[in-house]
Amino acid sequence: MTEIRVFSTIGMRTVLEELAPGFELAHGCTVARVYDSSVAAMKRIAAGETGDAAVFTAAAIDDLIAQGRMLARTDLTHSFVGVAVRRGAPRPDISTPDKFKSALLAAKSVAHSKTGASGLYFVSLTERLGIADAIKAKAVVIDGIVGTLAARGEAEIAVQQISELMQADGVDIVGRLPDELQSVTVFSAGVFTASTQSELARAFVADLASPAHAALIRRNGMEPA
Repeated sequence: MTEIRVFSTIGMRTVLEELAPGFELAHGCTVARVYDSSVAAMKRIAAGETGDAAVFTAAAIDDLIAQGRMLARTDLTHSFVGVAVRRGAPRPDISTPDKFKSALLAAKSVAHSKTGASGLYFVSLTERLGIADAIKAKAVVIDGIVGTLAARGEAEIAVQQISELMQADGVDIVGRLPDELQSVTVFSAGVFTASTQSELARAFVADLASPAHAALIRRNGMEPA
């Protein structure tokens, strides 16, 4: 059976996992999904890994286009950074920048990703808020779904893309960061120039971008691009 290999950011995993089986059935193929943060996946590609398509941040796709590794960019979703706590735990008030800052300072521990777009942004945000040292001293940093740390009680607050926080069992989503502090990430897709299954890969990207999937995207904490 024909196979296409698709790199994908973790933030889009739930969308791909729901859509890929239907695409496989319709096209008589297999979609091999490789999940990682965009930053980590880009390092793997630079080291020689290859595939047929990728679903990364728009900036990463643009970088691959500039390198001549990718043909074009198709925007898929807008993703938002948010906060989660252990299921049933008190939900901090994060409705304003000052209240969000106070919630971070009051928390005993704060989890964020190491190389994900949200994790890198969160570090810069704490610097902007003037609380970088205080948060660094109690930060729990991993690559992957940081909501799992909140679910296990290893972090009081988890900060990540909402679409990623939703992938952790045992958490409550508190909400998005205040608008003034929000960082909206565009997740996009593209087909590798070296793909040996470019026609099938283009069809997969087109399916991901279909307006028919708008409700699915919203269910997973994002907005269609």
